Amino acid sequence: MDGVLVHENQAIPGAAELINRWVDTSKRFLVLTNNSIYTPRDLAARLHASGLDVPEENLWTSALATAEFLKDQLKGSSTPGRAFVIGEAGLTTALHEAGLILTDTNPDYVVLGETRTYSFGTITKAIRLILDGARFIATNPDVTGPSPEGPLPATGAIAALITAATDREPYIVGKPNPMMFRSAMNKIDAHSETTGMIGDRMDTDIIAGIEAGLTTVLVLTGITQREDIARYSFRPSQIIDSVADLIRTV
Repeated sequence: MDGVLVHENQAIPGAAELINRWVDTSKRFLVLTNNSIYTPRDLAARLHASGLDVPEENLWTSALATAEFLKDQLKGSSTPGRAFVIGEAGLTTALHEAGLILTDTNPDYVVLGETRTYSFGTITKAIRLILDGARFIATNPDVTGPSPEGPLPATGAIAALITAATDREPYIVGKPNPMMFRSAMNKIDAHSETTGMIGDRMDTDIIAGIEAGLTTVLVLTGITQREDIARYSFRPSQIIDSVADLIRTV
């Protein structure tokens, strides 16, 4: 989403036309984000304010992917899964709708996501629960997030703190884990042979797309610039200046 369709809350030129074309032609697509703060309804409203009309059913977040992962892990269990959650409405809503009980008493999982204000108390609680046997899950590995004042510590940074205190590495569901793309494809009944991934980062979008078996398209409107590509041992299927170049081709 960020760097591909929007930049600093403004639609990238061509993005609205591309989304409208997909909607008008009933093209199956999802807009993905590692951000777990917002529900799809919240994200759809934020995108609308940026000039993009994306139906909420066409949004897929690391929170939704995490909920699907845990739901699958709990198949066959005779009791609902229990999770202690650090995160906001996007994550807690997704886990609740997946059937998990959100609790700080004997949870099966500690689930770490994005929040605007990490609490030392909740982080301490998470550390103690993990040491007591709860499995450690993180929605995404991003170590910083943007704010008007500058970078903020994000999920990956807090996960590193918890790992240092517990000697337990989290299972990370979001990009660059290709599982996030596979769960997205399951959502729209897509197959890797006929699916493309459009992203702006070699180190998350492109590598995850390659590992998921997708056609990969790198746009140069976000993090990765053309001169950065040579640093990586892999290459995208296609490199374009922006999504505007795709309007007449997909």
